[in-house]
Amino acid sequence: MDSAFDNLDATGFLHIWQHFDVDNNGYIEGKELDDFFRHMMKKLGMSDEITDDKVGRMKERFMSAYDTTADGRLQIQELATMMLPEEENFLLLFHRETPLDNSVEFMRVRSKCFGPKTFNINGFLQDLFLQHKKTISPNKLEEYTNTMMEMFDKNNDGRLDLNDLARILALKENFLLKFDMNACSQEDRKRDFEKIFAHYDVSKTGALEGPEVDGFVKDMMELVKPIISGTDLDKFRKLLLGHCDMNGDGKIQKNELALCLGLKYSC
Repeated sequence: MDSAFDNLDATGFLHIWQHFDVDNNGYIEGKELDDFFRHMMKKLGMSDEITDDKVGRMKERFMSAYDTTADGRLQIQELATMMLPEEENFLLLFHRETPLDNSVEFMRVRSKCFGPKTFNINGFLQDLFLQHKKTISPNKLEEYTNTMMEMFDKNNDGRLDLNDLARILALKENFLLKFDMNACSQEDRKRDFEKIFAHYDVSKTGALEGPEVDGFVKDMMELVKPIISGTDLDKFRKLLLGHCDMNGDGKIQKNELALCLGLKYSC
């Protein structure tokens, strides 16, 4: 594939795909297909005028090579084979089939299947598909397990670290990136705080606990350190709880977090 796509990963590919698969049916055809190849020609740096005739010729050339079903439309897996290396192609499956909405869900999956002394990659995958109401056969589950370990267990210790899981379970976005952490207005800070707390308080109990704390910690750390380890996460969680958990119940109440962040908050 051309160098314009050398650095394309599964997340970037999915963003491109979703832009053209406007009806989200898993394939692009007709005008969607024309628009995709027109965009592709621009990305490849073709400086000449891009005419409908040139788009048609390029589409015909690529479709003859990659339209494996010969149905005149391009499926997501066909396009992924064309544009992504094998590892990123595999990641695409999880990014599309099992999307996670927030870091709390990510940490809940991690804590359930990856305890301090336990490791259950098979159960992790099965639970992931069940959460999204998808079925997977035992043979396919075994295939995914073997492929995942082969691709991501670089030191052959039979484990996947936090960053490996973050790549596999791609989150749509770090929620905290939506906010200006340096907002000066007390009113703006209070408004943002309400939205942030509501996002991580998935259980709606008025307190962050367990995976909710972990999800908040993970997103906070990633604002300053894009690559974090499970050890980093554990250390920062202890620091946060030590600073914010004023009543020692192992949770962070809404008013406790507000005080930690320097906000005046009344229950």
